[in-house]
Amino acid sequence: MPARNQSQWRATPPLQEGEWIDSRIYSDREIFEEENEKIFKRVWVPVCHESELPKPYDFRTTSIGREPIIICRGPDNQIRAFLNVCPHRGMLIERRPSGSFLEGQPSGNPKRITCMFHAWQFDLKGNCVYVAREKEGYQDRLCKESMGLRRLRCEVKFGGFVWVNLDDNPSVSLEDWAGEPFQCLRQTLEEEPLEVFHYHKAVIGTNYKLWHDTNSEFYHDFMHYHNRVTGFNDAYFARKNEAFDHGHVVVGTFEVNYANYEGFESRAELSFPHLPPNQWYMIDLFPGFNFNLRGSALRVDVVTPLGPDEVMIEFRGLGLKSDTPEERMTRINHHNSIWGPFGRNLHEDLIGVAGQGTTMRPGTEPRNILHGRQENQTIHDENGMRHYYDEWGRWMNRSPREPDKAYSPSQAVAAE
Repeated sequence: MPARNQSQWRATPPLQEGEWIDSRIYSDREIFEEENEKIFKRVWVPVCHESELPKPYDFRTTSIGREPIIICRGPDNQIRAFLNVCPHRGMLIERRPSGSFLEGQPSGNPKRITCMFHAWQFDLKGNCVYVAREKEGYQDRLCKESMGLRRLRCEVKFGGFVWVNLDDNPSVSLEDWAGEPFQCLRQTLEEEPLEVFHYHKAVIGTNYKLWHDTNSEFYHDFMHYHNRVTGFNDAYFARKNEAFDHGHVVVGTFEVNYANYEGFESRAELSFPHLPPNQWYMIDLFPGFNFNLRGSALRVDVVTPLGPDEVMIEFRGLGLKSDTPEERMTRINHHNSIWGPFGRNLHEDLIGVAGQGTTMRPGTEPRNILHGRQENQTIHDENGMRHYYDEWGRWMNRSPREPDKAYSPSQAVAAE
């Protein structure tokens, strides 16, 4: 067929339901707002790692579904999470991305979370411990004991990652949410403490789901020269994409031949507990979190949607806390050569999703996005994305292929 006219371009593709979606789910602002309310404010989010809060009174700030949150380690060594919002006048309490409350600040006392606006103070359990001129202003009508911070569901699990859920009564426990997909790496990640050695973030002009897609399918490895040279063999093409409940997918492992890439060498000298050398596992969690273990380094991506066409991605690299200085430097070099800001692969993935973001900005015409490759659920099959968007439809009660209509189960996913 020659190049198509508009009606041909928009025609229903000759595929099963579930093997394509409507691009409006990437560009429509109403859908984006619904995603924040229906998905991100109700799922478990890995906000950071416990090693980023190594001492009592350490904290980090972030946001989920536009809600600012603060994660802190208390003097009892327990990690807790709260809304980063003062209950007095709705002020953002802490503006720093990370730090410690151990020492006093110009606006507050040591060992206290202090709102600089009116000097209300809170302890590391979220209790309000001081209201400036409390009796003079409130008499007996309001007391500090009833004005604590908004606590959030918070658990440390799966290798020391800190998970937060904005829903006080989540529909599923964290263990039930992610326990099964983590089974392939759980012994490895929990054998001994992990430690973050790399952090950077990027704000990209694309929809968050497009970033998750690039972690859910490997057909785009044709874009990665490094992956082609080090991995295109029978074992690579036999890797399986295994779907789990809640929209999660695990990509099975194989041995990467790093020495085939000019300037690289085998990474067999350094791995993780219980993991053979040069292996590559990937866990993709709905709606946008990726745990990617390449032999000597673990990379974790966390998305924060900022708009239908903008996403912030946080990238962390982790090794073992017990690493010697030499081992740590090796892990850093291995991580950064592929996934650092100037690494071999990461910028190529970002170019791909930024190009998609350019063609699917708000106001662009709807088009069909194909997820129809079927290769027995192996590495170039697109079953991971079909599984993901079927789950997306359940949470949103929207059809991914006709987002103005209510969700109905996908024929293609049901068959798998």
